[in-house]
Amino acid sequence: MQVFDSGKIYDFMGKKLGSFVISCLLIFGSIFFLATKGLNYGIDFAGGTLVQVRYDGPAPIEKIRAALDLPNLSVTEFGSANEVVIRYSSASEQVGSDPGRYIAKMLENTGNLEVRRVDVVGPKVGAELREKGIMAISVSLVLILIYIAFRFEWRFALAAIICEFHDVIIVLGAISALGLDVNLDTLAAVLTIIGYSLNDTIIVFDRIREGVQAGKSNDLNHNINESISATLSRTFMTSLTTLLTVLTLFFFGGDIIHGFSTIMIVGIVIGTLSSIFIAAPMLIWFKFDIAKYKEALAQKQRAKAEKERMRAMYEKGSV
Repeated sequence: MQVFDSGKIYDFMGKKLGSFVISCLLIFGSIFFLATKGLNYGIDFAGGTLVQVRYDGPAPIEKIRAALDLPNLSVTEFGSANEVVIRYSSASEQVGSDPGRYIAKMLENTGNLEVRRVDVVGPKVGAELREKGIMAISVSLVLILIYIAFRFEWRFALAAIICEFHDVIIVLGAISALGLDVNLDTLAAVLTIIGYSLNDTIIVFDRIREGVQAGKSNDLNHNINESISATLSRTFMTSLTTLLTVLTLFFFGGDIIHGFSTIMIVGIVIGTLSSIFIAAPMLIWFKFDIAKYKEALAQKQRAKAEKERMRAMYEKGSV
């Protein structure tokens, strides 16, 4: 299916200044939310106890809060008016060996209820998970930098890693602004977005490199516009099909996966646009020179040819 005219070259680089301004606004907005609201760490990272309770009728949230005398208590609806999630920061030892039974006993006068789920994470385990989560993201970004620098050229690597940081900051800002819980599902979504955004960026960069090597023009703006235009249909269809899948999870996957799907929706949109409007223009801002790049490739080819010639002479006994 051809969505865009394959023969038409779209002027993406003519919009690089506007895209840069919008990107800066999103970054500043994300930093503002992260600085003012912060991240709402869930049970996985903050430690504590989560109890999911279902009532026969609408859950009496105010009565639940009044009946429970627990530190850092949070009572919220979960999926329907009949179901609530109770979170508190105390460890299971403070409420006995069975937090679900403890909560059920404290709420016995609030209505006919059923404890559906109990999750308990100690503060030390939560801190360890949080530390390993940050390490996982950091290591992935470093490995991306090394991989792209080896495969392409240092300007490509720097542009890609800045683009990855750009996407991660905006996604974290969206998590903060929407008040989503930061848990292991959130970490999985962020790592998935890093990989997804990198894949889009690599495809664009690969096409730019092919265009640089095969083309006669040394106009980088034209080369980038031509390369992005050539991959636009593929990028659009890939992003659209992925987005439709995630939207299905968002609307029909239930509350348990709601946070993950929300983050993925934001990440897919931002990752796709940043590969086109952020990563590619950075090659221009970093003064990537096509003529010098071609000369460097020619020198490598000459060195390789000379090495092969010397090896052939050695095998023949000429040297």
